[in-house]
Amino acid sequence: MLLAGTVVVDDSTVIDDGAVVVAEDRIAAVGPADELTERYPDHERRELDIIAPGLVQTHVHSVQSPGRGLADDTDLFEWLEECILPIEAELTAEELELASLLSYVELLEHGTTCCVDHLTVHHSERAFEAAGRVGIRGVLGKALMDRNAPAGLQEPTEAALSESRDLIETYHRSRDDRLRYAVTPRFTPTCSEACLRGAREVADDYDGVRIHTHASEHESVVDDVTGERGMRDIEWLQEVGLTGEDVVLAHVILTSERERELLAETGTYVTYCPSSNMKIGAGVAPVVDYLDRGIDVALGNDGTPVNNTLDPVSEMRQATLLQTVDRRDPETLPARTVFGMATRNGARAAGYDRVGKLREGWKADIVGVRTDTSRAVPLHDVYSYLVYAATGSDVTFTMVDGEVVVADGIVQTVDAESVYRRARERFEGRTWGE
Repeated sequence: MLLAGTVVVDDSTVIDDGAVVVAEDRIAAVGPADELTERYPDHERRELDIIAPGLVQTHVHSVQSPGRGLADDTDLFEWLEECILPIEAELTAEELELASLLSYVELLEHGTTCCVDHLTVHHSERAFEAAGRVGIRGVLGKALMDRNAPAGLQEPTEAALSESRDLIETYHRSRDDRLRYAVTPRFTPTCSEACLRGAREVADDYDGVRIHTHASEHESVVDDVTGERGMRDIEWLQEVGLTGEDVVLAHVILTSERERELLAETGTYVTYCPSSNMKIGAGVAPVVDYLDRGIDVALGNDGTPVNNTLDPVSEMRQATLLQTVDRRDPETLPARTVFGMATRNGARAAGYDRVGKLREGWKADIVGVRTDTSRAVPLHDVYSYLVYAATGSDVTFTMVDGEVVVADGIVQTVDAESVYRRARERFEGRTWGE
């Protein structure tokens, strides 16, 4: 297939009249459209307005989609304890698969080709099955909670770690390496020291397995860890082995000077979730300081109950504007920097070497974005349009691993209308936790 249009190669290079040639699951060539058309005359040609790398989100909660709109205007622990955890505790295996499928459809429709997905305690295999069916690239993990958890979600430490191993051996690098595993402690208040150290041991036993957890998201979490352990959240994670180049920490809002030094020294990845942080009143992550220190920062929507969308394009806009108003400096986080965070930085955090740019030999994870709307007129700069003006609804084409999963705005791999209908029937108007 030959995709022709304005090609955004990465956060620094644009080819105005360009093309991307795809062969199987790889990008075969990138360059001027006329040259590639002549070189590949027999390839199916598809015209797109903007051709860009697929967007990568390194913190989502696919299983939380039934809670969209149920926990608005609440603080973190009211949101978590009164809405989210009861939903997670009650989901049957079939319902969890449906919830995950709904999220993956939304992600693909809006241009996310790869996600790092924090699941729940039970039925994680059904999320892997849903991800495999819909065609998204993903790093998924069962949540670990062995203390301070509500009924139905707390598990014995060894049982939780053992199930994690079983899931790794079944699903890690499945679907031609499109699906991978992340060992996923929920966060420090719900995980014992044995659980956290065990998570590191499990990850170390398998090549390419990541670690994914929440960190320093809220003052109450920091206070809890400090009171119990005599050190702050990131310091405690360092103590138990949960920092490093295979670790993705979500939120990371409230950090000390020493914690920032640890993040930089260990190469730990940070996921910035601006819409979620704003909506729940958690604060503003010091992203610019992280970047200045060489800490890799990626983006995430978090879950639909705290966002309330899984639109990665709109999240880029929120990411830069929140930093700008916090620092009162319009040059704080330029559009190109944010675009890089949403593409190559995210792919690196997820553990993929050749994802996040449109380059020869790299994976064919590609999106097409339309410009036939008033928001695209005039179009002086493609990065400005993608970060400040476009939305996920402008994505019309999504390709993952060389497979077209969204064409003309319609998901090709599953019946999206059926997914919407079944989710409405199962989740709308339902009362949870009673």
